[in-house]
Amino acid sequence: MIARLIVALTLLGSAPVWAAEPSGCDKFKWSIDKERAALTAQDRPKIASGGDLAIPAAATLDLKAPAEAKLPTSPERKPKDGTFAGFARFQKAPKAGTYTVSLSAAAWVDVVQDGEILKPMEFSGATDCAGIRKTMKYDLAAGPFVIQVSGVTENSISLAVLPSE
Repeated sequence: MIARLIVALTLLGSAPVWAAEPSGCDKFKWSIDKERAALTAQDRPKIASGGDLAIPAAATLDLKAPAEAKLPTSPERKPKDGTFAGFARFQKAPKAGTYTVSLSAAAWVDVVQDGEILKPMEFSGATDCAGIRKTMKYDLAAGPFVIQVSGVTENSISLAVLPSE
């Protein structure tokens, strides 16, 4: 009985290692060269939460405490205390299709179009890759949409929205 308990505790203690995300730029599921270049470009603008962007877009988004961020839609995941949130408005996607939404840091992302929170078609993320932390692919219609980020540990985040290849 004690041996079983020791084995169970050992397995539970090592579970976070199994669940950890991959480390390094080569661990993303697809090439992130364009997205990483957009997120680290020296000329990307800095916009306030609620600002407008157009695709292709790359910007540094200023964030606020979740209560002050006034996100247009309640996020699917409640932000933790001490984190930051914000959003960017897009008047329209140039055409219906698949677009990548990439972030420089860990965050919860909600893409909202026509009042609905869209689910990503694919997701990829890795730690220890300078400039990019996660990227997701979304199927967007040609109409307006909003990207909300929450649960960010810093008061700004770089965001890129690009047509997917």
